[in-house]
Amino acid sequence: MDVMRGLGEHGDSTPLAGVENLMLHFTPYAEDWSKLPVIVSGEGSYVTDDKGHSYIDGLAGLFTTQVGHGRSELAEVASAQMKELGFFPNWSFQHPRSLELAAKIAEIAPGYLNSTFFVSSGSEAVETVIKLARQYHKANGEPGRYKIISRDVAYHGTTMGALSVTGLPGFKAPFEPLPSGFFHVKNTQQDPEGAADAIEQMIEAEGPDQIAAVILEPVQNAGGCLVPPPDYWKRVREICDRHGVLLVSDAVICAFGRLGEWFGIERFDVVPDMTSFAKGVTSGYLPMGGVVVNDKIAHTLKDNAPMFAHGSTFGGHPVSSAVALENIKIMERENLLQNVHDLEGHFGDELRRMASDHPVVKEIRGMGFFWAVEVDPVRADGTPLAGDEYQKYFKGVVSRKLLEGGLICRFDDKDDPVIQFSPALTSDREILSRIAEITDGALTELEKELGYRG
Repeated sequence: MDVMRGLGEHGDSTPLAGVENLMLHFTPYAEDWSKLPVIVSGEGSYVTDDKGHSYIDGLAGLFTTQVGHGRSELAEVASAQMKELGFFPNWSFQHPRSLELAAKIAEIAPGYLNSTFFVSSGSEAVETVIKLARQYHKANGEPGRYKIISRDVAYHGTTMGALSVTGLPGFKAPFEPLPSGFFHVKNTQQDPEGAADAIEQMIEAEGPDQIAAVILEPVQNAGGCLVPPPDYWKRVREICDRHGVLLVSDAVICAFGRLGEWFGIERFDVVPDMTSFAKGVTSGYLPMGGVVVNDKIAHTLKDNAPMFAHGSTFGGHPVSSAVALENIKIMERENLLQNVHDLEGHFGDELRRMASDHPVVKEIRGMGFFWAVEVDPVRADGTPLAGDEYQKYFKGVVSRKLLEGGLICRFDDKDDPVIQFSPALTSDREILSRIAEITDGALTELEKELGYRG
C-alpha cells in the first residue's frame, strides 16, 4: 500500500526520535523513513503534520475515518467506558457494550444477518470467515467442503488464511508455502461479462461438494474500485445457492457508509450468508472488526457443534464496542449515509470533468465515496514506462505533486496504476471538488514530464 508521501524532512543530522525503532507497514526500505510525514493532528476531513502542513485526508486514514477526525464525542465515550469497565473478554462472559453493539448490527445488517462475532481487524475478520465456513459445513454434515474461491488481484488481509484468499501473488511470495484449498478467478475488470460464470466453472472444476465459500468485496478495492456489472452479484448468489456454497461479502472497506449503505452489499440488492467488517465501524478511533452471519449458520453451529472453536482476546472489547456504538449514532444523527448518496454524483462528475483534460487518464470509476482514476503508464508517443522510469514518474512526480497540493490519497499499482480516493463521509461539495482540483494539477505535471504538454 503506497499512501501518498514525499514531503516533510525532519533534519539532516537529527532524525526524529523513534525512527530507528518503529517498523512501518507496507513501506519500502528504499524510502528514507526519517523524511516521511509525521501526522500529529486532525480535524474533520483534514490532518496536519509536525511541520504545520495541512492536507485533505482523501483516504480517510485508510478507508476508515468515516465521521472525520477530531470527534470529541468518541473520545468522551471511550474515557467513560474505561472508567466503568476498561476490559473484559467475551470468553465465557459477556458485557453490556458488546451485547448492545451486536443487537445494533443485527438491526442495520441486511436480511437475516443477525449474529456477530467480534475481532480486532479486517484480516482477523476474514480469517474468521474461513473458519466459520469450514466448521459450518462440518456441522452441517458436509466435512469435505473446505475450499475457498476469491478473485484475482483482490486483497483480503495479512494473516496466513486471509493472505491465501488474497489474489495478489507478489504479496504472498515472501510467506509461501501458504495453506492449501484456495482458488482464484477473474475479477469483473478482467472479464466483465464472464466473471460470474468463472466462479461456477471453478466450483464445477474443483467439485461442488468440496467448495465451502466464495468471498468477494462488494466493490473490489485492489485494482482500483472495481465496480461490478449490475447483475453480477445476483448471478453469483444464484450460483452459490445452486451448489450449496456460502456467499461471503468482505465489507472491511465497503461497510459503514463507504458506498452509502451500512454494509455496501445493499447497493446490489443481494444478501450474503455472512459479511466481514472492520475499519469504519469505529471510524478507526479504536481497533475493531467482525463477521455477521445469517440465522442458518448460527443455528447450525449451535445445534450440531459443541462451540465455534475460535476466539480473540480483544474481540468485542468494551471500549471499542462503546466507540462503535457512538460512531453509528453519529452517522445516524448526521445522516451521513444520505450525504454519500447525495454527493456521489458530484464527486464522480468532478473527477470525470477533471479527467476530460488529461489524455493520460484511462478511466474514472467508483461509487459512493470510493473512487479511482486509472492512468496509462506510457509516454505521449506510446512508449510504455518500465522499471526506474515508472518509479520516477508515477511514484515520484504524481505522489509528490499530490502531497504538495495538500492531498493525501493513494497510488495503487497492484494491477493497472490508479489514484484512489476515499474521503470522510462528512466531506462536502467543496472538499470533493478540491480533491479533483489537486489531482488535476498532479496529472498536468505528469503529462508535462511525459511529453503530452509543452
